[in-house]
Amino acid sequence: MQSRIPMKNRLFLLASAVLGLNASAQPGLTIYNGRFAVVRDIVPLELKAGENNVRYSGATASLDPSTVILRDPSGKIPLSILEQNYQNDPVNQITLLDRFEGLPVSFLVHDPQKGDRILEGKVIRSGYVPGGQPVEPMIEVDGKIQFELPGRPLFPSLKDEGLRLKPLLNWKIQSPEAASLQAELAYLTQGLEWTASYNLVLHETGSAADINGWITIKNNSGKQFENARIKLMAGDVHRAEPAPRAQVMKAAVLYEQRGMDAVSEKTFDDFHLYTLPRPTTLRDQETKQLEFTRAAAIPIRRIYTYDATPELQFFGQTITESDWGTTAAQRKVTSSLEFTNAEAAPLPAGSMRVYRKDGEQLEFVGEDLVDHTPRNEKLKIKLGNAFDLVGEHKRTNFQTDTPRRTMDESFEIRLRNQGQGPVEITVVEHLARSATWTIPVKSHNFKQLNSNSLEFTIPVPAGAETIVTYTAHYTW
Repeated sequence: MQSRIPMKNRLFLLASAVLGLNASAQPGLTIYNGRFAVVRDIVPLELKAGENNVRYSGATASLDPSTVILRDPSGKIPLSILEQNYQNDPVNQITLLDRFEGLPVSFLVHDPQKGDRILEGKVIRSGYVPGGQPVEPMIEVDGKIQFELPGRPLFPSLKDEGLRLKPLLNWKIQSPEAASLQAELAYLTQGLEWTASYNLVLHETGSAADINGWITIKNNSGKQFENARIKLMAGDVHRAEPAPRAQVMKAAVLYEQRGMDAVSEKTFDDFHLYTLPRPTTLRDQETKQLEFTRAAAIPIRRIYTYDATPELQFFGQTITESDWGTTAAQRKVTSSLEFTNAEAAPLPAGSMRVYRKDGEQLEFVGEDLVDHTPRNEKLKIKLGNAFDLVGEHKRTNFQTDTPRRTMDESFEIRLRNQGQGPVEITVVEHLARSATWTIPVKSHNFKQLNSNSLEFTIPVPAGAETIVTYTAHYTW
């Protein structure tokens, strides 16, 4: 569920997050769950009175130019940006080939048997398509055309100021006076993301568990951040436009164990902000992992659920057809764990893997996704289907009285436990034929979950079968 923040408050939140109160020479990052980040940096400025041309080559490859903020953190020098240009076409092999179209280029050909050799060729077509997908290059070698590079191109030295090795920001800045200052730069960018993951280890008794949580940070931004202060924002921060998916690339994995250091957490606006304990270098195409939470001996409750017809819902229209909802019901009884997040910090959304001790070994027993969970709230982790538990769901009677606008529908649910110990199974039933209903006949007590669902809690002894019956009376 996304948090709806008024534009004025959202801009204030962004400005507060990106600029902060204390200027620092270290770069800073605040990475959000939505695969975007706020980047902060210090830009030394030597300004003369009047108009100044300033270049900055430390930006990411996926910067959003409309989000750039440049200011004097002391507030003494009002910086007026007359013009900003973001140039994101750093030179690479295909763009250099484009510059040499129609010209000769040497190619290094690697031959394991004959050894490396130099081959002379001519670039007929580079394959570069401005703003589009590249096409096959055309290279002439010995008077013949081929649609691939014959080897690695070797370009002559170029003295061309138009060649850029990194994305570039150009500013025209108006200053009322000559000044020397450390300006503060901030902007939004794609290409950075973080996720949370958890390992939950059940004790052999199954009634308690230990948990530890990991933060995984991925940098596909095209920029390396040296000795950066990193913060992670947990929560569903609303943006006017959805962020595009980050490009999937291979990444080196770097594990860091923090020892006495710990990731700190605090409430920030309507979200939670996690701060890494010390500056760290985040390289481009790198994945960094850190432990951020740990708790021991958490009380755990096992829950078995039989929901034979989860697809049935009331859509606002009374349904009187006799065969509606009588498709083959599932027989599986799901197994889940439930615990209260009482000792750990607020848990960001992520995946939770569950293991159980078998003597000295750990065995994997299931995995589920969890949503953002505050302290003292419950988490439910679905592990899978219980092997020894079976449910059977059957309709035993259906009658309709159209003149009186009533229907009666009866069901029988059989629960079998072929395991070695007693269990308690939660049976969920959906009354979806009409908005108005009662249960005049029932074999067991139930709890109403919502407007069209109810829940029976049924004990089933080992090696036994328990039968649940009820009748629903509909009116419309």
